[in-house]
Amino acid sequence: MSSNQRSTPRSQAKADRRGALLAAAADLFARAGFNGVTVEDLGAAVGMSGPAVYRHFSGKQAVLAALLIGVSDDLVGGGRSVVASCPDAESALRALVDFHVDFALANPEVIRVQDRDLDSLAHTERHQVRLLQREYVELWVQVLQRVHPGSDAAALRIRAHATFGLLNSTPHSARDSAPPAVRALLREMALAALGLAAD
Repeated sequence: MSSNQRSTPRSQAKADRRGALLAAAADLFARAGFNGVTVEDLGAAVGMSGPAVYRHFSGKQAVLAALLIGVSDDLVGGGRSVVASCPDAESALRALVDFHVDFALANPEVIRVQDRDLDSLAHTERHQVRLLQREYVELWVQVLQRVHPGSDAAALRIRAHATFGLLNSTPHSARDSAPPAVRALLREMALAALGLAAD
């Protein structure tokens, strides 16, 4: 490992502060909307001044871009790893459902920000998010084509989008339910939408 790659206490602290800012941004943007949050609000949420935020991000829009591009990239990378670890298409599809259910339950704030504030990104960053989203959808469609050979790809794409809509919206309306019960219900409904029987 080169000296450039080696983590130092200073670089780790900087990465931790950046991560804390992104977590705070997800919460603040979800509650108040992108336009309702200032750089000073972001700094205060993690115990730093507004100007100190600029040591990590060029501005509020850069924070939003890092948040949404980062989560989209994580979904693509995580989804690929899930598929690669499974021995067959049906187990891969079930594992993708589990992966996305876990994501939706753990990240309701990010989902809300994505739904409401994507258009606040600059064109280039918004395009990057859209490309990653399409890549994630097509990963699911490829698996679905193996599970349902001969099915129309457009119809399978609709199934995938409908499943995402189901999984991404329910955590907001099920906050008062026990997480295991919510997870089981989401999984059951998603599998049904994708043409698979529950386990």
